[in-house]
Amino acid sequence: MAAGKGKLGINGLGRIGKLTVWHHVGRKYFNELVVNIGREAGAGLSDIAHYLERDSTYGSLQSYLYGFKGKPLIEQLDERNSTMVVDGIKLHLLRSQRNPKDIPWREHGVRLVVDTTGSFLDPTLPPDHPKGSIRGHLEAGADKVVASAPFKIKDKGKPMPEDAVTTVMGINANVYDVRRHKIISNASCTTTCLAHMIKPLLDHFGPKRILSASMATIHAATGSQAVLDRLPKAGATDLRKTRSTSNNIILTSTGAANALKLVIPEMENIRFIAESVRVPITTGSLIILMVNMQEKLAAEPIRRETINGIYRDTALQDSKGYLLYSEEQNVSGDIIGTPRAAAVIEGHETHTRTAEVCIDLNKVPGVEKCLTGPLKEAVIRVPVTQAVIFGWYDNEMGSYVNILGDRVVTVAEQLL
Repeated sequence: MAAGKGKLGINGLGRIGKLTVWHHVGRKYFNELVVNIGREAGAGLSDIAHYLERDSTYGSLQSYLYGFKGKPLIEQLDERNSTMVVDGIKLHLLRSQRNPKDIPWREHGVRLVVDTTGSFLDPTLPPDHPKGSIRGHLEAGADKVVASAPFKIKDKGKPMPEDAVTTVMGINANVYDVRRHKIISNASCTTTCLAHMIKPLLDHFGPKRILSASMATIHAATGSQAVLDRLPKAGATDLRKTRSTSNNIILTSTGAANALKLVIPEMENIRFIAESVRVPITTGSLIILMVNMQEKLAAEPIRRETINGIYRDTALQDSKGYLLYSEEQNVSGDIIGTPRAAAVIEGHETHTRTAEVCIDLNKVPGVEKCLTGPLKEAVIRVPVTQAVIFGWYDNEMGSYVNILGDRVVTVAEQLL
């Protein structure tokens, strides 16, 4: 697909959908965006334009793209044809069909769709599934679909289909096979940040030296949470999801550990725990990564300077800027809007501690008595270093949507 001559379909106009429009309006790779809302909104097209040009987190579209010199960018509203022009890019709004198989992508000449709804994430469902399926986009005329969230296969006994793949730009983007893969998950904002934090350590130390790892993401609120307390739906098991996001710290879950294995296969043999805490801010999140590594005998222990040096060197070699290294004393607001930074390592706060872990071989399953009997002391001491690394990410525009845009464009460039 030639640059500036193609169309991009966007399904959904929520947080990620809206910011995806902003990204591609600014990027100008596509000359037309066909956006499916699937319903009427407000009093008409002018209210949709009002929604598109303003944002409570990132300000106005014109200021985001052009700073204080920016002028209003939305013009030529055509209610009859449901079109508008945003900074020279044509937007065609579709407002009737919510089921992917019924969206007229073929009629509008759309070959590539990014689904930002978060509602169609099971690639095993057939295109005519009663509740809709991501495969419906293919049935409706698209050649490729990029999902802005991790896959969720409801039937755990079903394998991942051969034509579906999960990628993170800068980590495993090259596993995408243009001839085989039709459905691509761009993972999540948290998985994207986590992958860029763990990969440099794996590359430097190797997977065998990493004994275990855990992470906690201090995550900004999302649109799925309640502004005020509400009554749970029938059958709800997590009552915290219905509590007010504006004045609570809320414990929740994350699928980042499982998704990480899909993009970094070496993690399959490393014990990993992932936790998530939602806090009442609009964007700007933090991963606290803790890694336990086995020390080499007669070698200098792994120090804070060692860890920071790994990230500093990786950032210098990263031509895309997906990993940034900082020794500033940042707060979450400093990260908002940072272009394409999957992770910003807060080097100022990196910590390491080295200690000996004592293991009684007599209590280790599988160790025969004949091996421990001749020993005066069946206790071995293993030097282990725990490293704590902090990584910031703008879970909306800066870290995720910009990298999602890179994924979409690379798929478009390879359309046959």
